[in-house]
Amino acid sequence: MHTLPAIDGTLVAAARAGDAAALDQLLAASQPDLRRFARRTCASSEDAEDAVQAALWQLHRHIGTLRVIAAFASWLFRIGERECRRLLGQQRQTVPLDEAPPSALRLDPVPADLRRDLGIMIAGLPDLYREVLILRDIEELTAPEAAAQLGLSVDAVKSRLHRARSLLREQLLASGYWSA
Repeated sequence: MHTLPAIDGTLVAAARAGDAAALDQLLAASQPDLRRFARRTCASSEDAEDAVQAALWQLHRHIGTLRVIAAFASWLFRIGERECRRLLGQQRQTVPLDEAPPSALRLDPVPADLRRDLGIMIAGLPDLYREVLILRDIEELTAPEAAAQLGLSVDAVKSRLHRARSLLREQLLASGYWSA
């Protein structure tokens, strides 16, 4: 678990409550430790800088959704880690075609019947489960981001996502796509 030694809970609480000066102070205090973490986690120093900026922007935008002040450090480092992974994924996708090996040009597409059936299954989910599933698994929002968009708690988002995935798994098993 990562910690931010220079940050106390009262600063996080004040920032979460909307105190702009506390938020500025929190951003400044978080940056050095987040930068060190990103340099160890990201593929390049440029990616680390981009990940830090993106994580600080997410902190600025979503500090109000943080439910447990003591979880601030792990929340922030998870955002940084996710940004590093996202940037690494973008690099993998941007190989020029003339430099790509022939094997990289052959994609293993998802079978059309599975894609169609999965779309039908998702569309058939109750709204409360479908919305969360789409935001988290298709649009790849974080739980706090999805919670803020839907006006729910993070725990409710996690619970609904678990239920939505379970329902899809049951339907896929019943359709013969997976064996139990």
